[in-house]
Amino acid sequence: MECRGLRQAIILSFVTFCCLFGHLSADIEKLNYDVDSIMVEDQVHVGVILDMESKGKIVLSCISMALSDFYHLHNNYSTRIVLYSKDSKGEPLPALSAALDFLENIKVEAIIGAPKRAEANLLAELGEAAKIPLMSLSPARTDNKYPFFVEIMRADEAAEVKGISAIIEVFKWRDVILLYDSKEYERDFIPSLVKSFQEITHGSVAYKSSNIASSSSNEEITAELQKLINLKIKVFVVHVSHFFAPRLFLNAKKLGMMSEGYAWIMTSTSMNFLHSMNLSVIESMQGVLGFKSSIPASINLHSLASRLRRKFYMEDPNMEAIRELSADGIWAYDATWALAEAVERARVKNSTTRSSKDGAVLLREILQTRFKGLSGEIQYVNGKLIPSEPFEIVNVIGKGEIKRIGFWPCKEEVKSGKGSPQQQLIHNGRNLASTIDLERIIWPGGSRRELSSSETLKLKIGVPVRIGFKELVRVEHDLQTNTTHVTGFSIDVFKAAIGALPYEVPYEFIPFEDANGNPAGTYNDLVYQVYLKKYDAVVGDVTITENRSQYVDFTIPYTDLGVGMLVSNAKENMWIFFKPLSTYLWLTSAAFFILTSFVVWIIERPTNKEFRGTVEEQIGTLFWFSFSTLVFAYTEKLSNNLAKFVVIIWVFVVLILSSSYTATLASMMTVKQIELNSRGNYIGYQSGSLGVLVNLNLKAAKSYRSEEEYIDALSKGSKNGGVSGIIDEVPYINIFLAKYSADYSMIKTRAITNGFAFVFPKGSKLVHDVSRQIERLRQEEKLLEMEKTWFREKTTLMSVEDMTQSDPNTIDLYDFRGLFLISGASLAISLFFFVVLSTRFRNLFQGLMQLIRIELQRFRTFFSYIVCNGIEQNCMQVPTQVIVHAVH
Repeated sequence: MECRGLRQAIILSFVTFCCLFGHLSADIEKLNYDVDSIMVEDQVHVGVILDMESKGKIVLSCISMALSDFYHLHNNYSTRIVLYSKDSKGEPLPALSAALDFLENIKVEAIIGAPKRAEANLLAELGEAAKIPLMSLSPARTDNKYPFFVEIMRADEAAEVKGISAIIEVFKWRDVILLYDSKEYERDFIPSLVKSFQEITHGSVAYKSSNIASSSSNEEITAELQKLINLKIKVFVVHVSHFFAPRLFLNAKKLGMMSEGYAWIMTSTSMNFLHSMNLSVIESMQGVLGFKSSIPASINLHSLASRLRRKFYMEDPNMEAIRELSADGIWAYDATWALAEAVERARVKNSTTRSSKDGAVLLREILQTRFKGLSGEIQYVNGKLIPSEPFEIVNVIGKGEIKRIGFWPCKEEVKSGKGSPQQQLIHNGRNLASTIDLERIIWPGGSRRELSSSETLKLKIGVPVRIGFKELVRVEHDLQTNTTHVTGFSIDVFKAAIGALPYEVPYEFIPFEDANGNPAGTYNDLVYQVYLKKYDAVVGDVTITENRSQYVDFTIPYTDLGVGMLVSNAKENMWIFFKPLSTYLWLTSAAFFILTSFVVWIIERPTNKEFRGTVEEQIGTLFWFSFSTLVFAYTEKLSNNLAKFVVIIWVFVVLILSSSYTATLASMMTVKQIELNSRGNYIGYQSGSLGVLVNLNLKAAKSYRSEEEYIDALSKGSKNGGVSGIIDEVPYINIFLAKYSADYSMIKTRAITNGFAFVFPKGSKLVHDVSRQIERLRQEEKLLEMEKTWFREKTTLMSVEDMTQSDPNTIDLYDFRGLFLISGASLAISLFFFVVLSTRFRNLFQGLMQLIRIELQRFRTFFSYIVCNGIEQNCMQVPTQVIVHAVH
């Protein structure tokens, strides 16, 4: 309340200052009535604020005649309204100044006027502060509530919004331009209209224009209309004031926008005042459809119009004759009648005049008024005149003629109040279709032919020109027939989605290419053409990105998400289990196995019985102990601390070796892994792609354009001028693998992209509709069928068996065939020696071993004899029988 009081004080100070210096002045005209025959007990001063330079004089005359007619009928009333009028010149500040003058100097108890919304907003604040009723011909802001603000104009914006949507639905117009001249409309009417369009099958707001208004110059109006022409959309819904409508349509006609092929729908905001406009303006509006508040014909209405014509003719014979009373004049007439009735009842109920409660009492009586006026049933509920008559749907024809082509809603439904808004929309849409005789409607340009959606917009769809991966989009030019054929997986998906819509969408594909048939730019350039309105959509392998989404809208993706890495499959090797360790490491490890066992045997043999026995037993124990440490399963007990120390160190070494071997072998037996940032490894990517390498922080990268270049680069490898892997989006890799899956694999998938989608302008209704059809195609598995058609059936390498193989990362028996070969050989050799050493051959083996020992003894004896003959003094005599035996 303090803020409101401060604001009012500032306004009062400003206006007072202006009045003191003579900037805002107006003559006050007191209207006298023929009241000589009665005794006036009480006079009630009422101010009237209108734009006298426009049609305010007609409205003022309606107010004056309303009082004359009222008191002529009620000459016994003890109250009389005395009118005081001021000219606002169509501006809010002069209107505020006039209202302040009325309050301070004349002490008015009510104010009538405010034909513009800006004036209504200011006067609503003032009326709230002064606690007097303000009967306005224009609505105020809806975000504030003013109990003393009474809207005397009959406006049912909700019904009008539904009616406009119904017309869009009847004629199946898809894209519409909203043109309005006041930012105030963005608070209520425009959002309601946009929401209503979203509820119907057809129709969406392609563009909203609010850059021009009554204060705009003709050059500014022309520039904005030229901008709208470039949008290639020919259906306009116009919500502008009647002050601006004449200039708008005069300039539109000069630019050819009132010719055949265009459609204009006007709201009642300006259509209600059509008869008060000049004939030149009406002629420029040929073919316009509009909503007009319905005023029922009556004898009283005809009488009022006749009297006004006589009055103005007597005042100025050269003045253009009034063809029909405007709606605001009739509403002002009824409001004045209601005010006079309320004033009388308020004075009767409130015996104390000039009290602080007079304004509240008068307001209450106004809101309780109910009678049948010229415009229909008059009743102000919650400060608004309730609608009692339907809107007329009219068509501007010829020189000032207006043909009524229907009602909205139908009169029966208005009276009964049946049906929800949505039900009324559907029902009345059908009512419109049956009421409007399409053959008799005159469209702009004088055409009687119905304007179809295909005439309003034929989508120009840009498609990329690809060098590789043409399964997605293929552009082919037929020089003989001079035609262009566009095919591919993306094209088929778009055709299936757009063809399934409940309405027809004509379109044509336009390749994004230069004069030589090469791509005319990058994918970002192609998408930006939609923002520039050069294309109405883009169909192809276009990835959804945050940056692009700032300029256009995307449908939901129709492909897989993310990126992956393409690598060559490793060559098969049956001895792969030897690969984790180098040759020198294998030899060194084997040597240390034997050396460690030998050292332990030397230390433990003197004191440990487990390390004793025959030579064969000791050799077996040595090797068994050595290799049992590999799996930590040795059974020999160690008694010497030195041997335990050696074994502890060796077990630690074995642990490290076995762990490293296991980890290395596991990585080698899965799909080939590449360390992306390692020195010497180059990574490839598709030329003109998203630049995912930047996101992955890769520096050593090379670009390629086609599948053939991919194969060549991967075959060479990083060491021979190629690459170790290629990063690309998953759909491209899937296309590649459909042809070459036997030699290449995809690894390292990451969901850092959003897949491919179709591009439309911001706010296009097709985004939602096409997205819904893509979802249906995916659910019905039609997308999968199209993928098979374009990708999998084009290769002989893919088959049902290939699709059912195990995961390529799984280790199978074939990978370990060399290892099992060694194991099998060892089993065979062991089995052989076991058979040889069985009971059947044991005696033969023992005899053979005894013979070997005897021969060794003989050799030692003979060797001793030879040595002794060489040293005569010290040689011991060897028995002759031994020597003879040794010689033999």
